Amino acid sequence: MRLPEEETPSARVEMTPIMDVVFLLLVFFVYAFLTMTVQRGVRVNLPRAEGTVGRGQSIQIVLTPTDEILLDGRTPMALEAAVEAAVLRHRTVGAPVTIRADRAAHVGPALELMAALRAKGVDKVTYQVEKGR
Repeated sequence: MRLPEEETPSARVEMTPIMDVVFLLLVFFVYAFLTMTVQRGVRVNLPRAEGTVGRGQSIQIVLTPTDEILLDGRTPMALEAAVEAAVLRHRTVGAPVTIRADRAAHVGPALELMAALRAKGVDKVTYQVEKGR
């Protein structure tokens, strides 16, 4: 009498451990990507004041402690060039202009900047400040 032959088990790929590894790699690369992004802002020490909180998109002009003017915190410009660029963007986008002046910056360039923007027809000019205590 002959015994029935046993079936040899076929090779089988388990998907659960593979999916776990794929998701762990995905999480790792997402976190790695987020930590490698370059912050393109200039750190300024804002003055303290009370006021309303502005929301939404705005055109930012940064005035550093050395009175250097940066459009959107990236491009150093002369006063006239920064005003012209901000006016052009204000007319096309319609966003307000926000001036982020460092506490150590001189008042003169900040007021000249605001006056030049107002003279060119930009009526929505604000200063960004920290909330007063």
